[in-house]
Amino acid sequence: MKTAIHKGFKFAWEANNTLCSACRNSGGQCGYNQAQYFKDFKKLCSTNAAISAGVGGLALISILIIYIFKERRANHDHDLQSFMRNWGSLAPKKYSYSEVKRMTKSFSNKLGEGGYGVVYKASLPDGRPVAVKVIRESKGSGGEFINEVASISRTSHINIVTLLGFCYERNKRVLIYEYLSNGSLDNFIYQRGSSNALCALEWKVLYQVAIGIARGLEYLHRGCNTRILHLDIKPQNILLDEEFSPKISDFGLAKLCQKKESIVSILGTRGTIGFIAPEIFSRAFGGVSHKADVYSYGMLVLEMVGGRKNYDSGGSQADEQYFPDWIYKDLEHGKHPASSLVITEEDDEAVKKMTLVSLWCVQTNPSDRPAMSKVVEMLEGPLQSLTVPPKPSLEYPTKSSAVIQLSNASSEDMIHTVSISS
Repeated sequence: MKTAIHKGFKFAWEANNTLCSACRNSGGQCGYNQAQYFKDFKKLCSTNAAISAGVGGLALISILIIYIFKERRANHDHDLQSFMRNWGSLAPKKYSYSEVKRMTKSFSNKLGEGGYGVVYKASLPDGRPVAVKVIRESKGSGGEFINEVASISRTSHINIVTLLGFCYERNKRVLIYEYLSNGSLDNFIYQRGSSNALCALEWKVLYQVAIGIARGLEYLHRGCNTRILHLDIKPQNILLDEEFSPKISDFGLAKLCQKKESIVSILGTRGTIGFIAPEIFSRAFGGVSHKADVYSYGMLVLEMVGGRKNYDSGGSQADEQYFPDWIYKDLEHGKHPASSLVITEEDDEAVKKMTLVSLWCVQTNPSDRPAMSKVVEMLEGPLQSLTVPPKPSLEYPTKSSAVIQLSNASSEDMIHTVSISS
């Protein structure tokens, strides 16, 4: 049975319809009675033989589907048991669903909701506040859930959210994280300048947030024993603590690979529209590696600079322009891409660094993007050491890319030094 499930099989059912055919040819109508014997019904039209075949086929298919789900569940349970056994006391605590209900007070305090599920504020038995993410039953598989638990359990970094526990009980899947009082980054960048904004973060804070995210990704790519590709970096997955220090969260799509591996194999497209690297859509742009996270990071920082989403699901024609082109267009017209906020002379250098570094990160060719360690170096280094990257394009990458040294010039002068390669 297992071989058939994994390798596939053909199913055919053949009935002996000799008696039925003779009956119909003589003008009668036939079927099978409950004792399964042939009977000439004459006036009663019955297709029990065909129905029996269909019911039999459906029954077999139903059995196979149930078997597949049970086998997958057994495999997931085995993976979870192996994970808990391998990590021993270092594994996050496993809670029962009844314990989760108690700590959330029957899910009474909802913090947020997304396609993945709902997040509630709760308290551990010792009184420590936590965020409880209840995964939707239809969202992903048990394998993805275990992947997230295993991935984040390998991490320990100030810019990576801490997983404190989980629940995996039949179709109930719950993740218990440290509670971060300021929620996700998207609350502070999409509504800037509006009356609905939670808080207008100063540029020096946004700059430190960008550096913190870069350090977190550098750790995932180089600091862990096993390299972790997050593959879903976006503002909604960046949480902020009470001091607005960023922490990367949501490892449901993460890919684990050995450090010696530079290219990984993934099935299908994973990530969020607007942040997915071109090579994930099409291997014509190159293999998938840690540089896919670099691209997503670049798009995230561009959103921080521009104060708007890089992709509008409404599909208006004005928003169909490739987001980096919009940044370049503003610069070419002498406008600051971050004009929605007041920029002091002191902030101007930080904004320029964020803009230039993010444009390097979203280069079409993965090999043209810097590693996250280089990104941190560029952000923390002097502005004069940065070069202006070529204008990114979703066309097939070319080998030629012109860069020009950036002088200590104003934002308007900076635009005249940009070289846009074809």
